[in-house]
Amino acid sequence: KGTIHLFRKSQRSLVGKLTHEFRLVAADRRSWKILLFGAINLICIGFLLMWCSSTNSIALTAYTYLTIFDLFSLVTCLISYWVMMKKPSPVYSFGFERFEVLAVFASTVLAQLGALFILKESAERFLEQPEIHTGRLLVGTFVALFFNLFTMLSIKNKPFAYVSEAASTSWLQEHVADLSRSICGIIPGLSSIFLPRMNPFVLIDIAGALALCITYMLIEINNYFAVDTASAIAIALMTFGTMYPMSVYSGKVLLQTTPPHVIGQLDKLLREVSTLDGVLEVRNEHFWTLGFGTLAGSVHVRIRRDANEQMVLAHVTNRLYTLVSTLTVQIFKDDWIRPTLSSVPIANNILNLSDHHIIPMPSLKAADSLNPVTSTPAKPSSPPPEFSFNTPGKNVSPVILLNTQTKPYGLGFNHGSAPYSSVLNQGLGIPGMGAAQGFRTGFANVPSRYGTNARGQPRP
Repeated sequence: KGTIHLFRKSQRSLVGKLTHEFRLVAADRRSWKILLFGAINLICIGFLLMWCSSTNSIALTAYTYLTIFDLFSLVTCLISYWVMMKKPSPVYSFGFERFEVLAVFASTVLAQLGALFILKESAERFLEQPEIHTGRLLVGTFVALFFNLFTMLSIKNKPFAYVSEAASTSWLQEHVADLSRSICGIIPGLSSIFLPRMNPFVLIDIAGALALCITYMLIEINNYFAVDTASAIAIALMTFGTMYPMSVYSGKVLLQTTPPHVIGQLDKLLREVSTLDGVLEVRNEHFWTLGFGTLAGSVHVRIRRDANEQMVLAHVTNRLYTLVSTLTVQIFKDDWIRPTLSSVPIANNILNLSDHHIIPMPSLKAADSLNPVTSTPAKPSSPPPEFSFNTPGKNVSPVILLNTQTKPYGLGFNHGSAPYSSVLNQGLGIPGMGAAQGFRTGFANVPSRYGTNARGQPRP
């Protein structure tokens, strides 16, 4: 049974949470300007949609979609202000910066969907071209152009400003840049205006208005209604070409990829970190874009056992913090792997064995089956030759002493030479087949005095 909370707060609904966050943003005076422009934008969109219906112009509809995109950009600006107010939480440990990235991605994708809708409608109009009324076509064009430019230049939209600079150039920007170089080659004084990278939003607003003006003149002069459909296709293609690089850039940020322009700088910093005093290895490095202009990363650093962890951590953070604002560094010392004396676990009862227990050794062959390699004949009654390859110690597996309680050698033993026949007749056991396992190497029934034969008589 769970704990009963008498005064537990009731969970808010999704609408209640959104209302609470909106009040938090509206409390800031900087957002009042954005809210005012948003209200004017809604009114402007309403009038433009009515004029699009009265003129039956799909080109003006395509241009109106740019005004709707301006509304999305204002919402993104509000989200940017909300992100600056919010602090990291246990659920969002890296903060809320990715919300504005998601807002930019959603806005650009919706603009491209609108462009695809215009292309589909334009393909249908080529089969049956309706009549276009030009009464309010030019008025709607200038109203939309004025409001779009006024919104773009009056509101400082940080997310879209960063994306427009960081993303790759669109085909419209490239063609305008080529034209600007040609003009500046003739008139060098215009280089300060045309040569810098033009704002893609201002550029598409001017290009769309120019296409609508051409449409108005051709319809008024020759009643060429098909030019309205052609202008709509041109505006849709320009919209799609302008928004696509921004969608790609913001999508890569959402996928936590490393920006290509910082890979070289990161490699240089990692090489510098690997040469720091005490650093042995830098591995498992991962860097990604957290938000617009914010880079996060994590790295594992292996250091020497005698190195100062805090000192190395300070130096590594100091080197990488110039480029990576949110950094996680894990320091671990070098772990020397010491060789173990036994590869199997030792039972506890073995450690209490007496010193009389021995490690059983594999049995040797009988003396009559020995075939020494040397020229000295081997007799059953005589010990094996001194340099025989079948002598004990040559074919017996080495045994590692695991008894840590070392005792002085030679206590109670008189060292001497034992005959090989006495050694061969000691009945050496097979491992695991008889005598219990111990920690001493020796032979069973070894006499207390070395240098005696099998009968216990001293050798001459």
